[in-house]
Formats: sequence, C-alpha cells, structure tokens
Amino acid sequence: MKKQMKPIVVASFAIALLVNSVGTVSQETEMRLNKAIALLENDEPAFGLLSFDYSLNNARSLSRSGLDFIIIDMEHAPFDVERIREFLLGMTDKRAILEKGSLQPNVVPFVRIPASGGEDVLSQVKQALDVGAFGIMFPSVNNADQAEMAVRASRYPQLNGVDDYEPRGLRGRNPSNAVWYWGIRDYTAKADLWPLDPSGELLAIIQIETPEGVENIEEIISVPGTGVIFIGPSDLSAAMGYANSAAPEVEAAIQTVLSSCLAHDVPCAITTNSRTVETRLAQGFRFVTVGLDGGLSTGTQDALNRGRNASGR
Repeated sequence: MKKQMKPIVVASFAIALLVNSVGTVSQETEMRLNKAIALLENDEPAFGLLSFDYSLNNARSLSRSGLDFIIIDMEHAPFDVERIREFLLGMTDKRAILEKGSLQPNVVPFVRIPASGGEDVLSQVKQALDVGAFGIMFPSVNNADQAEMAVRASRYPQLNGVDDYEPRGLRGRNPSNAVWYWGIRDYTAKADLWPLDPSGELLAIIQIETPEGVENIEEIISVPGTGVIFIGPSDLSAAMGYANSAAPEVEAAIQTVLSSCLAHDVPCAITTNSRTVETRLAQGFRFVTVGLDGGLSTGTQDALNRGRNASGR
C-alpha cells in the first residue's frame, strides 16, 4: 500500500506546487508588465542601453544585466522582424519569472524603427509591436503631425464612446506572438499607450534630434499619447552644424527640451555615460541610456552603478 501511494503523493505535491506558482504569477499580472512605466509612475529613473547585437548570447546576457530596459536599434541596423522575434525569445528568462512570481520582464525591450514619418511608420510599428515589443522609439520627430502619426500607429482603434478615443488608432489586429510573449490573454486591452491610457503597457518614445524638433517641442509634447521625449545629442549637434554635443549651443537646445518636459511632467530621456549620468539625473532626466551593448562593458556598468547610486536605486 505504501508503494502504491507514493506516486500519488508525489504527483499531488507537484501539482500543488505548480498551481501555487501559476496562481502567484496570475495574481502578479495585475501589476505593471512594463517595468519602465512602473518606474516612471513612481518618479524613479529607468536605466537602459541601445542594443545592436542581436545574438542569443547577448539577449541572455542583457536579460540578467540589472538594466531596466533595452532599445533594440533598427534605425542604424537592418529592420528585420524575425531577428526581433528571436532576440525577444532569447531574453525570456523562465527562472526569473518563477523566482519573481511575475510576468513583468526585469529588462523591458523597446524597438527603434528606421522610419520617421509616413506609411513606413505604420508598417514598421505594427510588425515590431506584433512580435512583443513594449513600445517604439521614433527617431527624428520634427513636428506635432509626425508625433501624432507615431501615436496613432501604436494604438488599436478605440471603442466608441471611450474618453481616450483620440488620437484614433491605426494599428491592425494580429498580435499572436505578442500575446504569447507577454503571457497574457487580454493583450489588446493592455496594449495601449501610457499615459494616455493609464493602464496601458506600451510606451511611445519620441526622439528630438533636429533644430526643428527643438523649436516645435511644445506642440510635440502636447500630442496625447507621448510617453517619453528622448533627446539625441549626437544627431542634434550634427543637425545644428557642430562637431559634437559639447558646444554650448547644443546644450542650450537640450535644456530647452528638458524644460518643456519638466513643465509638462513628461519624462525626458538622453544618452549618458559614466561621466555624465549623475549630472543628467540631477537636471531632471528620468529615462537614460548608460552605454551600448555587447555585454555590459566596464564603462557601461560604471555608469549604471553611478546612476543607481545618484538616484537611490
């Protein structure tokens, strides 16, 4: 009798463990899936980097890097949706999900697309979001019309009568891989832009990289659905005719954009390194990259540590 009972006891114990684990994860889906948004809602800075290395080894390394987000850069690399899909799969850390008891990734993936306006934006955003990205970075946005197109491309058409109907969404519905990657059933309900939809889990990151963008920042930042304004110092300095971002005129432009973000309570982002991260956080930047990838270099790790120490995180 004892021998016959053993398998049943073991099986029951295993099932209980599984139910308990699944139940825990199920309960935790009520928390934010997008860690970057959760940090911004709590007025805490988010730290990340730009990723050009789409290898599975790099994906695995970044998933346990201690960063809060990565931006998969397909503006300066080929726009390849299948590579995004593979990279996201490589970042899936089952052990972390089990230990955390939550479907929220420790490192949230965003995608920077190459298009900055027009029809290409619609197709590129749709494909990147459909494979599971948690938001899009839109390079070189120069005016409110381009910002609105970015927002509309990221949203599904809204139901009649809702408060946040505008800007009307243009994204087509076929998020099968995103549903699987996020691990939730109600993907379409959560796949909307924060803070336009307070419960939305997607982030529209609008890049300001030209004098036109700086000049029009008030109109751009006022477009509903704008989640983060990201200043690109290198491209901005080039567009302004300077060799690098150290020129006082470039810094003045950066501060103009930052001031608008602070006045409108919109998170402002910028690239940093170990020499600048503490200063930028003190100025009010809340969403910063601390380097490039290929594994966390000594400089990137130093910038991340400095940023966390400066912000109390």
